[in-house]
Amino acid sequence: MSTPRLLDTIDRPRDLHGLSEDALARVAQEVREHIIDTVGEIGGHFGANLGTCELAVALHSLLDSPRDKILWDVGHQAYPHKVLTGRREGLATIRQYEGLAPFCSIDESEHDIMGAGHASTSIGYAVGLKEAMRRRGEPDAGKVVAVAGDGAMTGGVAFEAISQAGGLGTPIVVVLNDNGMSISPNVGALSASFNRMRLNPRLWHAREEVEKNLAELPGRVGHAFERLGPQLKESIKAFWAPNLWWEELGWAYMGIIDGHDTRTLRSALRHALAAQRPVVVHVATVKGKGFAPAEDGGLEGMEKWHAAKPKSIANRVPATVKAVPAGGDANPSPAQYTKVFGDALVAECRRDPRVLGITAAMNSGTGLNILQKAMPERYYDVGIAEQQALLFAAGLALEGAKPVAAIYSTFLQRAFDQIVHDVCLQRLNVVLAMDRAGLVGDDGPTHHGVFDIAYLRALPNIVLMAPRDEAVLVDMLHTALVYDEGPIALRYPRGEGVGVPLPDPPHTIELGTGELLREGRRVAIVGYGTGVQKGLEAADLLAGQGLDVTVADARFAKPLDGALLAQLAAEHELLVTVEEGVLAGGFGSAVWEALNDTGLTVPRILRVGLPDRYVTHGKPALLHHEVGYTGERIAERILSAVGVRSAVA
Repeated sequence: MSTPRLLDTIDRPRDLHGLSEDALARVAQEVREHIIDTVGEIGGHFGANLGTCELAVALHSLLDSPRDKILWDVGHQAYPHKVLTGRREGLATIRQYEGLAPFCSIDESEHDIMGAGHASTSIGYAVGLKEAMRRRGEPDAGKVVAVAGDGAMTGGVAFEAISQAGGLGTPIVVVLNDNGMSISPNVGALSASFNRMRLNPRLWHAREEVEKNLAELPGRVGHAFERLGPQLKESIKAFWAPNLWWEELGWAYMGIIDGHDTRTLRSALRHALAAQRPVVVHVATVKGKGFAPAEDGGLEGMEKWHAAKPKSIANRVPATVKAVPAGGDANPSPAQYTKVFGDALVAECRRDPRVLGITAAMNSGTGLNILQKAMPERYYDVGIAEQQALLFAAGLALEGAKPVAAIYSTFLQRAFDQIVHDVCLQRLNVVLAMDRAGLVGDDGPTHHGVFDIAYLRALPNIVLMAPRDEAVLVDMLHTALVYDEGPIALRYPRGEGVGVPLPDPPHTIELGTGELLREGRRVAIVGYGTGVQKGLEAADLLAGQGLDVTVADARFAKPLDGALLAQLAAEHELLVTVEEGVLAGGFGSAVWEALNDTGLTVPRILRVGLPDRYVTHGKPALLHHEVGYTGERIAERILSAVGVRSAVA
């Protein structure tokens, strides 16, 4: 007979408060097993969550959430937090349409204090929360803890918050969840001694007294200490603190703490929370803890199991992969856009020694891992620092290089000022390769790349283009790299291509020219990027209704093909624009503006795109159906617009 799970009795954080140390350790292990069983079946973020089970239990056992605030940076390490805050059974729906959000969401739970999807933000939130409590005259309104991964510390915004908190003396705790380091017993023993000194108020003030009294010694001795000044102070600090960097910014440092020892964690956190000053608790965890392929697989295993695919784990071990029959798959799937881009970039690097690739900590996600392996000397990773990626690219371009910054559309938003001020203003030859453009699926609204057309279209000196298929993607990358008049932004979706042959060699596309794909009457559909395929699907359905329509590929959102648009406007009574981006300020708006400015008679324009709201998470097909971004829905809207009764299935 199996032993009942303690975890099944934990429906809210307070249920942890009365448990013994041994019971808390047991709960943490049960949380880990629950994540392995659940995520191994449905898929989702995996490795980082296995590393934070003890940490989540320790925090919630000491704090009174939501009065006390626990902020999880990014959120892909927060599954244990979700399990402990009333969402244990709901974990089986995470990242699924109408299920739990993939990251923390203030609309989902009162225990999710901040929405998180982009890294390095939790410390800034924490400083603001605690300052607001102080301004209300309630400095003891609640404790505030930010859990930031070591990767998040490569983001400059985290350091800005650390600097502010140190200057204000904000009493917050930052747990630095370092899953890239091992624990040395010697370091651990030494740091334990330093922790006692740093966080004991009497010893902290005693150090200040030592500095003062040495300088006040009589005669030449005191004068010498006073004259030594900064050097003396640094020497004293080196004796009292293990990490001078944090000390110089006004923080107390604790570390390195074993992040998988619940008892040790709770002791360290208890002292940090009582210190009433900025404290960082440096915790070492193992990404993938408790799952051997990740835990014992080194960096490769950790990267592979950052996320688990659906049904990838059975009985807490990797599921057996069915062997592919001899001869391979007779009907192979089309190549992923990301891989097509990665291969094409390597080919461009071999063609032109000036071409370089830049990623912001997303090498495999952007396909730059292909370049890293093939030509490592042409590959750069700046960390989770999109602003620096663009500044670095600008510096390279100033010296004649041809940098390609491959960054997800949603993450490129973080570098908007650099695009405006440092790239476009100076008309530098920087290529922005925006992966994950459009609705990306399970990662939800923080990751959908739906704003880039609108936020880039207003900028002078930039060219915007999007391919309708993977072959055009190869041509467009080549076009961007032979262009010498300024920046080019290239957007393309996540997932499989259309299945067309790739050009070899690639062709150069004339800037600002569209392409007529299908000629018809009454209605002209002008697609941009994935909108072209949606337009072709709608055209096929409309042909079945006896309405043959024109379909064109705009290829460029800036500059537009004015001649093609004028021709389509003159020959059709309805012009339909289709784009996988927000309508406000998007491609359809650009078409209307361009035609209106000609002074010609403008036909009715029907804009198809994404609504003025944040779209939830779920499989792209479900999301496309929800927002009406399907061939069927486009066809229905066209038939309604021209007064034909719809019979589209």
